[in-house]
Amino acid sequence: MPDSEVLIAGAGPTGLVLALSLLHQGIRPRILDRAAGPGQASRAMVVQARTLRLYRPLGLAEAVVARGIRVEALRLREAEAGGTVEVAQISLRDLGEGLSPYPFALSYPQDDHERFLVERLAAAGIAVEWDTELTGFTETADGIRAKLRRKGAETEATAAYLCGCDGAHSRVRQALGLGFPGGTYGQLFYVADVRLAGPFQPDLSVNLARQGFALMLPVRSRGMNRLIGVVPQALGDHPGLGFEDLRGDVEALLGIRVEQVNWFATYHVHHRVAARFRQGRAFLAGDAGHIHSPAGGQGMNTGIGDAVNLAWKLAAVLRGRAGPDLLDTYESERIGFARILVETTDRAFRGAVSPGLGGRLLRRWLLPRLLPIAAGFEAGRHAFFRLVSQIRIAYPDSGLSEGKAGGVAAGERLPWVAALDNHAPLNGLSWRLQVHGAVSPALAVAATGRGLPIDAFPWTAAAGRAGLARDAAYLLRPDGHVGLADPRQDPGRLAAYAARHGLVFVTEPS
Repeated sequence: MPDSEVLIAGAGPTGLVLALSLLHQGIRPRILDRAAGPGQASRAMVVQARTLRLYRPLGLAEAVVARGIRVEALRLREAEAGGTVEVAQISLRDLGEGLSPYPFALSYPQDDHERFLVERLAAAGIAVEWDTELTGFTETADGIRAKLRRKGAETEATAAYLCGCDGAHSRVRQALGLGFPGGTYGQLFYVADVRLAGPFQPDLSVNLARQGFALMLPVRSRGMNRLIGVVPQALGDHPGLGFEDLRGDVEALLGIRVEQVNWFATYHVHHRVAARFRQGRAFLAGDAGHIHSPAGGQGMNTGIGDAVNLAWKLAAVLRGRAGPDLLDTYESERIGFARILVETTDRAFRGAVSPGLGGRLLRRWLLPRLLPIAAGFEAGRHAFFRLVSQIRIAYPDSGLSEGKAGGVAAGERLPWVAALDNHAPLNGLSWRLQVHGAVSPALAVAATGRGLPIDAFPWTAAAGRAGLARDAAYLLRPDGHVGLADPRQDPGRLAAYAARHGLVFVTEPS
């Protein structure tokens, strides 16, 4: 027997959420990291609405919201003679009202986030094995044999599956011999966590400067703000570059005065996607599989999405509730999204930092004028929220996606109907049927016989506005995406779908 069913290399947000999601499914993983403990720098900041929805069945969402800071507004600034002025203010409060139970942008620094996840994992009886590095592995007929190093001592571990959540320099990816194609942007960027003179600023401030940009967002309720921007070209090769070298420019661009610097670093931004996310019994997730610009706060959230997608599929196969081919859909679904994300963030990022005429026009004229106009209409606010919140992620080409009913196609996230909170029954454990209207007796009998729960809601106009079809049956995956959308509630179609994927439905406690 293997030491563990799933071995996770890497205890950043992706690995920790994978461990918690597996545990939620009844799988006790083993998780290790070569670092001495959780990260000490804030790094990723934004927790998107889709991540909070995925956290809800794990009992994490409300605690994360309580610990984070809701970003209330976006303030656009422009340089003028003698300083900068605010040229537009866009409210971000309830930007996605009616689309999600979490219609806002949340700032929650990665180091606090990681410590919170580590504590939740420890409370469930699983301790991260710090100071432990995966140095290599081989695949056998029935599992993985991994080589580990802990404080200089070599050991071995066995597992049914290995998940590489070990970052951009992933040892798992390297051992698999997988390419990591992409590139690196030429500009040098800075990042700093600082305390400002004067009252704490909970808003996102952006100066779309002539030669790049600078932004500020809240980090911690105890008064720290994050600063990010482009290092002036004249300072790019400055040895030992520190915040004091940039202070004058940064304070002028953002209209602030920095009182204390907690953390400062410079870095280059990369955009890469691994050639594969799965090879045999080994998987890649998070930065091990994809890295891209920080535009829109997508990176950490995408890794967490990888983790949840992979966890329920591993659990289903390990427990004999699905055929092994289910694991193939992890790569097809997540690598497709990663490639699209890298492409779109690359376009946005190049526009934000380009020193050319097109970039300057975008920063200095188009965005300051068009964003406030778009934000003045519900359609504009909702389009922006769908884009950045990740709630529009869909898997239409997945082998698990079949059918369409109303405006909802298989592969899409189940639309949220605020008046009903039809996401509340989604427990992250079981496949479920959801019907808005009347459940046919034939479907009820078929579902009961298969141990498949049905969540029936009375038909409402709000459900129709959300795109749902009256009396249609939506078979929902454990992650809340629609697997089968059937406008006729055909029990035979449900049976054929389950047989095709080797699905065994087991009613789980809510």
